[in-house]
Amino acid sequence: MQVTSKGQVTIPLEIRNRLGFLPYTKVAFELAGDHARIRKAGREAGVSARGRLAIEALRGAADVRMSTDEIMALTRGKARPRKRRN
Repeated sequence: MQVTSKGQVTIPLEIRNRLGFLPYTKVAFELAGDHARIRKAGREAGVSARGRLAIEALRGAADVRMSTDEIMALTRGKARPRKRRN
């Protein structure tokens, strides 16, 4: 593994999964002798990092407007034809 000209490296998937590094997870580096340690950065008091990250990742991802009734029908496997909105 190489460090890019921008100082970036790719954390292997197995390590990201084991440490719970989701996209946009903030990390901290610690120097320990001749090596560095990476860990999740401390989270802000009263803020659920996992929930916040999930919301941030999904924000702006919806591209279809649906009513609550349409969503409920879809999740129950009873999708109905959509009414065209003007």
